This record gives sequence, structure tokens and C-alpha cells, in this order.
Amino acid sequence: MSTPNRTLQSDVLIIGFGKGGKTAAATLGRSGKRVVLVEQSERMYGGTCPNVGCVPTKGLVHRSQRRRPEDPAQDWYARSVQEVQQTREMMRQGNFDNLSSIETVTVITGRAAFADAHTVTVVTGDEHLTVTADTILINTGSEPVVPDIPGLATSRYLRSSTDLIETATLPERLAVVGGGYLGIEFAAIYRRFGSQVTLLERTARILGREDDDVAAVATHILVDEGIHLVTAARVTEVRDGDSGATIVYDKDGEQHTLEVDALLAAAGRAPATRDLNLEAAGVRTTPAGAVEVDEHLRTSQPHIFALGDVRGGPQFTYLSLDDSRIVLDQLTGEGLRSTADRIVPQTLFMTPPLATVGLTEREARKAGHRVKIAREAVAEIVAMPRAYAVEETRGVMKFVIDAATDRILGAAILSIDAQEIINTVALAMRHGVTAAELRDAVYTHPSSTEAFNEVLATIVRTDEP
Repeated sequence: MSTPNRTLQSDVLIIGFGKGGKTAAATLGRSGKRVVLVEQSERMYGGTCPNVGCVPTKGLVHRSQRRRPEDPAQDWYARSVQEVQQTREMMRQGNFDNLSSIETVTVITGRAAFADAHTVTVVTGDEHLTVTADTILINTGSEPVVPDIPGLATSRYLRSSTDLIETATLPERLAVVGGGYLGIEFAAIYRRFGSQVTLLERTARILGREDDDVAAVATHILVDEGIHLVTAARVTEVRDGDSGATIVYDKDGEQHTLEVDALLAAAGRAPATRDLNLEAAGVRTTPAGAVEVDEHLRTSQPHIFALGDVRGGPQFTYLSLDDSRIVLDQLTGEGLRSTADRIVPQTLFMTPPLATVGLTEREARKAGHRVKIAREAVAEIVAMPRAYAVEETRGVMKFVIDAATDRILGAAILSIDAQEIINTVALAMRHGVTAAELRDAVYTHPSSTEAFNEVLATIVRTDEP
């Protein structure tokens, strides 16, 4: 029996239901454009963030923090996973309903591959579709990377971050290979839930981009939480046993072994481009496999754009949202927005969170800036009683300030509410607000932003003559 074929013509084709794609689809659809959006899995309506990324993981961060020592670890974890999945299902359905309710938007669940620069074939469960479009947006996101370590990829105990947050059984012994944001976040989550957690990092210390003083405070917090942190550790082999895996690693010239029930490979994520047949469309990729784009997110084909993780660079949902603004400005606006002038904050959701923006002290000095450094431990910030009110006084705030202009070059906020505080700092940097102006502004009390009043008056180092 032959497979049914159908052809759809659209003004805009969007491949991938992530933040950037769905935002562009809704905006263009409501303006009357015929939009076809293709998503390979009904479990990913809305993209990575609400399904397997930000929303479920931060839900687990919150629930792990609420667990008391007397609460049974397994029961608390299983209930937390169930609650997080309920939230995910609600958001997934909401994302689908939001688009399907627009008359000119068609959502198709299937796998898309380019046939030529204006044509994509889509394989669904029971038919092959051919979709043609004047404009195409690639928004396929990224996928986990599994390091090339003997025995790792085939281990029965290997888990992805998605596997972990969908499994109701709490691992008693969890190893995390990789000390980046994902690795640290999951190590912190599962330690708080009650797992014995070992984090193996290949470099000499975690948070290698951050200044030594900030990284040292973060490391102390993680170790104090009970995470066994092993740096300068090179994993050489994973061996499966009947009830767990043995991880073999080298450190300081000696071989060590570690027995675990589950193993998370946290080596980052790579752009998901492998099955798109981009060559047929004449779309170039970078050596890392990302879709090559200019500052307006146009690919080597002017009518094809790439948004979100697939275009390489920082992998944040809020950047994918801003990508949609840039593309929409190209398609329906003045074409002035670009990636060139973005100031992008980011947050590592350990407890308390670490949020950063701009240059570190090391980077600022290397770039030739004369700097002033304002820094204070959270426990010593008298003007921030909120930290004491919520019983979380761990951390540090650090600002890197241009000595000549008093403008903020960067900041690292390791404290309660850091994920919110950093947005104010980033806004100040975008609009040229000086450190003195941020210091002398009026803030509500008690709040975390009022820490600016004190920290920015505490200059600990300066390059001023």
C-alpha cells in the first residue's frame, strides 16, 4: 500500500516548536500569514524549556529545597516528579492550544528534512507531506552530547537530564560527569533530594570562566551541601555491573573507581541539525554543527533564518525569544534589531543561585579597562536584611566597574534572588546607568536589590591613579 502524499503551501514554514519558533508563528499567524509549524514530537510542544528544561528542572530545584531531613527521600522525590510532570503537561497543552487556535497556523507533528531551498518533506505517522514556503525558520534546538568514553554510551545506568527528571526513583548514588551549569545544577538538586552525589570535572576547578574569588565561594557552598566534588578528574572507562556501574577515572596520576546507581553525562548540548538535510537547501553550518547565521540570523540562504540553540552560541530560552524579535523585525519591521548589541545575563540555579552578566574582572583587565571592584559577602551586607529574613546568607556580590566612566562592565551575584537582581544590573548596563546611579537609587525594603546601596559603595580594589 502506497504512502499518502499531500502538499501544503505556506508563507512561512517553521521547523521546531521552541520559544523563538512559536513566538514567530503566533505573531505572523495573527497578522494573516499562512504559517506551517513542524515539530517532531508531541511531547515537545513549546520546546525544551517547558518540557525537559527550565520549567521542570526549576520545579525540582524548588521542591528539593523544601524537603526537610525527616521527610522520606524517595517519597518526597516521587511526589515532586509527579507534580512537575503535571505542570509540564499543562504548559505543553497550553502551547499547542495557543497556536492551533489561530486560523492561519497549521501545526504538524513529524520529522522535517529539506528537499531544496524552499521545500521540506515531513514524515508523519501515516503520510508524507511536502511543504513549500517563501520564508523558512529553523528552530530545532539542541541535543545532549555523550562524551567518547569507553563504556559510557552503552551503559544501562547512563541517564540524560531528561531521563532523570522523568524517573520517579531517586538514585541512591549519582555521578555527574561534567561541572558546567547543567552538571552543577543537577548535582545540587539531587543532593538536596537525598542522593549521594559525586561531581567529576576534568578541569582544575569548576566555573572556570568566573573569577577565582566568586568560584571559590560557589565551590564552598556546593561542598558544604554535601556534594563530593572531584576536579582534575579524567574519566577513562565505565563498566556495568548487575546493580550499578563502576566509573574509572584518573586524578593526580592515580587511578580511582566509583560505584554508582546512575550516571548523568553533563557534557553540554550540540545544535540539532543532523537530520535536516541542510545541504539540499544550501544552508551552511559551522564546524560545531550549528547553522551559520549573520547578526540578523539569516543563513547562507537569505530567506532562511535560524533561531535558538541551533544557531550556535549561548543556549538560553530568553535568547530564543529575542531571536524571534530580530527575525520578525527583518520580516515585518525596520530590520534594525540584531544580535550585535545584546547584553545577556545568565543564572546557574544552585542554592543560592549564581547569576552573572558582562565581563569578569579578569576579562575586563585583559580587555584593557582600568577597573574598580566592588565586592561584599552577602552575610556582611547590612542593607540587605532580606537574606537574614529568609535564612539564606551565603554568597557574594561582585561588580566590575570602569574606573574612567563609572559604568558597570560586569557583575556576579551569588545570593538569594540572584536570578532577579541580575536583570536590573543588565538593564542598567544596556542603558548606560552608572554604578553611582544604581547605588543611589531608591529600592523597596526589605528587598535584595537594596543591597546595591551598600555593595556599590564598597570598593575593594581600584586601578584609578
